[in-house]
Amino acid sequence: MSGLERKYKVYSLLSPLSMVGEVVMETAIPLLMSRIIDIGIAGSDLSYVVRIGLLMVGMSVISLACGALGGRFAAVASLGFSRNVRRRLFAKVQDFSFGNIDHFSTSSLVTRLTTDVTNVQNTYQMLIRMCVRAPFMLVSGTVMACLINVKLSTVFFVAIPFLAVVLTVIAFIAYPRFQLMLTKYDNLNSTVQENLTAIRVVKSFVRGQYEQEKFEGAADAVRKTQVRAEKVVIFTMPLMQMVVYGCIVAALWFGGKMIVVGDLKTGQLISFISYITQVLMSLMMLSMVFIMMVLSRASITRIVEVLSENAEIVPPASNARTQVTDGSIDFDHVSFSYHKDPDNCVLSDVDLHIPSGAFVGIIGGTGSSKSTLVSLVPRLYDVLSGSVQVGGHDVREYDLVTLRDSVAMVLQKNVLFSGTIRENLRWGNENATEEQMIEACKAADAYEFIQSFPKGFDTDLGQGGVNVSGGQKQRLCIARALLKNPRILILDDSTSAVDTATDARIRAALRKCAPDATKIVIAQRIASVQDADIIYVLDNGAINGAGTHEQLMQSNEIYREVYESQQAAN
Repeated sequence: MSGLERKYKVYSLLSPLSMVGEVVMETAIPLLMSRIIDIGIAGSDLSYVVRIGLLMVGMSVISLACGALGGRFAAVASLGFSRNVRRRLFAKVQDFSFGNIDHFSTSSLVTRLTTDVTNVQNTYQMLIRMCVRAPFMLVSGTVMACLINVKLSTVFFVAIPFLAVVLTVIAFIAYPRFQLMLTKYDNLNSTVQENLTAIRVVKSFVRGQYEQEKFEGAADAVRKTQVRAEKVVIFTMPLMQMVVYGCIVAALWFGGKMIVVGDLKTGQLISFISYITQVLMSLMMLSMVFIMMVLSRASITRIVEVLSENAEIVPPASNARTQVTDGSIDFDHVSFSYHKDPDNCVLSDVDLHIPSGAFVGIIGGTGSSKSTLVSLVPRLYDVLSGSVQVGGHDVREYDLVTLRDSVAMVLQKNVLFSGTIRENLRWGNENATEEQMIEACKAADAYEFIQSFPKGFDTDLGQGGVNVSGGQKQRLCIARALLKNPRILILDDSTSAVDTATDARIRAALRKCAPDATKIVIAQRIASVQDADIIYVLDNGAINGAGTHEQLMQSNEIYREVYESQQAAN
């Protein structure tokens, strides 16, 4: 409860208090009922029966009101609790580096933010209600039963330890099965997410049946693991019912004998059976809570794993730099591994130096770690050895917000968000004026097609930008990046979906509208980097060559082969 807002803390306290009021009333009712039978009916005192009967009705109404209020308070408190947990989880994920996200996987994080939090929410609601009501009912019912007849109450003291042992065994067996079930949920979410994200590819390749079978396999795996887990816990309810009915039969048998010999009155036996029912029903409630806790224990473990995960990339503890003076970039003998394994580096001893304002091209085959290289500039990953410097200082010395605000990246996989073109562009600058947006869109060669839409900048893009083509999406992402007015602009193969003429116009506009920004262009087409100030050739995570187009044509075999193959294809 430490992280809850004040109002939810109040609700969390009011719910158990309401439950106490409900139990007090319910405990008193059987006692009054025994008096009606043993005093009022036995003595033929109708006024006494009516008076005590009305009192019982009043107590029932109060009990009902307390129960309803307790349920409402618990519902509000648990919803506030789940909201708080989700907010903390989401905030934690926002602080994660790419490495942290890779550790969990996106689908697993989605499950933890949804299914796991819902499990914990339901358990919290049960806890603040039933974990007060049931124990209090258990104690008060047992005390009242003992006051009626201590000898007959030994029925409880045989049943309760038996139940405790059996429930403990069930928990021990069920917990790992629920953990496995949640892992299968991760796989199911991954399948759904992948299918819906790539639904156009699925349809274009007529793979709907395959994806359907794949989904059914993942869903069936969830069903099987859930059934396997539930097979254990379903024994809880019949076990409880067996104990309840067994206790009632025992009470009737021994209590009936006591009435015959005069050690017990009829009204007392009826009240005693009511208390037996209350006590054992409270045990059934506890068993339900117990089942919820077994399930939520696995969810809590998974939530705590996220909350306790240390972000791999954190700003300096003190004296962090809050200004990037220029766009110069220096890689000083940099090596990098995704798994922190020096024997499995994807970048090896990279040494390059880019002056501020330069236009730099990076060429390399698929898998040569071009994207990984530029991801080190805004410190999306940390180097394994060596250093990356921006503006003459190690990127690890900067405040992360300062560093990343100075670097604009147009990623290889272009991402647009649900909303209008205007809203997406303002991701680059939330205070961008209409004139600034028009200028950026013209530089990205996007203004013309935006104007062709009836609503212009207010055109809704749909989820992921489904209403625009791949080339249009790329140009919108470039315009969004330009609105940041960055020190460093990185285009990661971000003009691959446009024709060469449009590509040339964009490059010319970038030189004109962002003359002071350092521009790094990763491309497969040599034509996209041919006029760069310097071109780096990357091969298997190492710098294979560097120079202008003319220099590399003379000195670098890889560059020359790529150029000649592309020219031949044209």
